[in-house]
Amino acid sequence: MQYKDYYKILGVDKKASVADIKKAYRKLARKYHPDVNPDNAEAEQKFKDINEANEVLSDANKRKKYDAYGMDWAKVSDEQHEAWNRQGGFKGQQKQQQYYSQGSEGFDMGDFSDFFQSMFGGGFGGGGFSQARSRSMKGQDFSAEMHLPLRAVYHDSKHTITVSGKNLRITIPAGIKDGQVIKLKGKGGKGMNGGTDGDLLITVLVDPDPSFERRGNDIYLSHAIDLYTAMLGGESKVQTLSGTVKIKIKPETQNGTKLRLKGKGFPVYRRKDVFGDLYVNIQVKIPTGLSAKEKELVKKLSELRAK
Repeated sequence: MQYKDYYKILGVDKKASVADIKKAYRKLARKYHPDVNPDNAEAEQKFKDINEANEVLSDANKRKKYDAYGMDWAKVSDEQHEAWNRQGGFKGQQKQQQYYSQGSEGFDMGDFSDFFQSMFGGGFGGGGFSQARSRSMKGQDFSAEMHLPLRAVYHDSKHTITVSGKNLRITIPAGIKDGQVIKLKGKGGKGMNGGTDGDLLITVLVDPDPSFERRGNDIYLSHAIDLYTAMLGGESKVQTLSGTVKIKIKPETQNGTKLRLKGKGFPVYRRKDVFGDLYVNIQVKIPTGLSAKEKELVKKLSELRAK
């Protein structure tokens, strides 16, 4: 297998934090996404490499193995990795650099024969490592991020994502929360030697909406009414995520009054026909551009209120 420098692919230092890796991944993923580069084979391959690098480096355990074994990291189990560490890991930084530059073919078998014999029950010549390679192993888990507007997750919605060059059609259930992870079993990397395929883990990032604020399953919005309705009472139409509803305004409603509309909030995830509440923050609009007659009437009202 050709060695891939995941750090170089993402353009980050080997000491980069998870946040730095995520930031670099998002920037490059947007740049090389197939939707932005249609029919561009080079961009498609870069997009695959970027996703592969992010999948490994953003996972602490996988990253440790990659740092130790390069492209063979997925072939080594956690138990084998712990045994490797107990044996002292690489025998010197020079050997590690040799492995990084040449891939798995860069191993000095003489240096590592004792280690592999203790780990796999025999040297390479005796078939010990080839026997370990023949064990079934689960495929690599893939991770991806999906940005969706708030209005899109108010209903069940279907979306197409590209993973390893393949388009997958998925359904995002209504009410999903920001940062929630959806697991698609068997949609990750291929298993080895009869092992099960890995999984695809999709983190859904819900973008904020300029009109609606979501807090859990409740929705908050501001709604403006005119001064006369606030003073005398009446009805006003409010635009919600599920459509337009009429609300009753009591006489002498004050600016900043909050009204609760039960069951008009966000759908509760995986619970059919269950919704949070909608809270309407009333904003009273002060009329502008008053005519001379209107000013006179307001003045008279002020004088009456002063008596």
